[in-house]
Amino acid sequence: MKIANIEFREKPLFLAPMEDITDAVYRKTISQFGGTDLMFTEFISADGLIRNGKKSLQKLLIGSDTRPIAIQIYGHVIEPVITAAKMAEDAGADLIDLNFGCPVKKIANRGAGSGMLRNTPLMLEMTESVVKAVKTPVTVKTRLGWDENSKIITELAPKLQDCGIKALTIHGRTRAQMYTGKADWTMIGEVKANPAITIPVIGNGDVDSPEMAKEYFGKYGVDAIMIGRACVGQPWVFKHIRHYLDTGELLPQPSLAEKVETAKEQLRLFIEDKGDWRGIIAMRRHFVHFFKGLKDFRETRTRLLRSNDAEENFRILDEIGERFAGLPYNPSSQI
Repeated sequence: MKIANIEFREKPLFLAPMEDITDAVYRKTISQFGGTDLMFTEFISADGLIRNGKKSLQKLLIGSDTRPIAIQIYGHVIEPVITAAKMAEDAGADLIDLNFGCPVKKIANRGAGSGMLRNTPLMLEMTESVVKAVKTPVTVKTRLGWDENSKIITELAPKLQDCGIKALTIHGRTRAQMYTGKADWTMIGEVKANPAITIPVIGNGDVDSPEMAKEYFGKYGVDAIMIGRACVGQPWVFKHIRHYLDTGELLPQPSLAEKVETAKEQLRLFIEDKGDWRGIIAMRRHFVHFFKGLKDFRETRTRLLRSNDAEENFRILDEIGERFAGLPYNPSSQI
């Protein structure tokens, strides 16, 4: 499978863009386990970039990332988005992805992200304008539609393709669903089955196991699968799915000791990158998922999520490895 001139192996796996999750530190952690074929940055505000916002500019720093990598941008006015796309190109992005799918209220209600699904003429004009403004291949990520009564993706996909994009990622929910309910891949499959669609179609939503990934590749015919929330607290998820797709063999669950060491190393990386306090805060988003399945873990989990001291965090992690070793552990909800 190819996106523009970038070649991928059969049935590639992509890391979804997630705000406050897929920063440079976590992308590095994911890459250490392997299995990913393309990573996306956190989504970046076009307005933030043109105003030289520190946080937005920080997200453009992709020099040490495993390649290929896509920079995702969003906005609701064409000119700032064009400027942001040029900045992403200058930063060395292999792909520039336009976010027309973020459901967060403060973004969607001002017409950006999935808010564009209520103004498709502007979406198409913006997409075509960005494609013409940069040499880097442009892709789009969006949803089925705004709500249950406006699922427009099958009509929208060919129009986006006509704008010159090189791939289309579809999250199998409407904006109204946010992240609730079950992702509906049937319309993703319909887009892929449309003979007029010649660009790669990437499916996204709810894939959280090797078996599910294999089933969805076969059932819906997508060119690639993008995985988001299932990788939080499970940076090995891509490695496990990749191994199963290639061999048909399920890898064993990481042991509790292995998870503790992974959590400690990830915490070290966050602290090294952001400093003690900000690194601990960033890691908390991952801590809540790392040790699902441990019996009588609530008290220890609370301590871990409340501690603002780096040394104490590492002590608690060591305690988890010692105290819960050999006790009942059911990680069935994790890969």
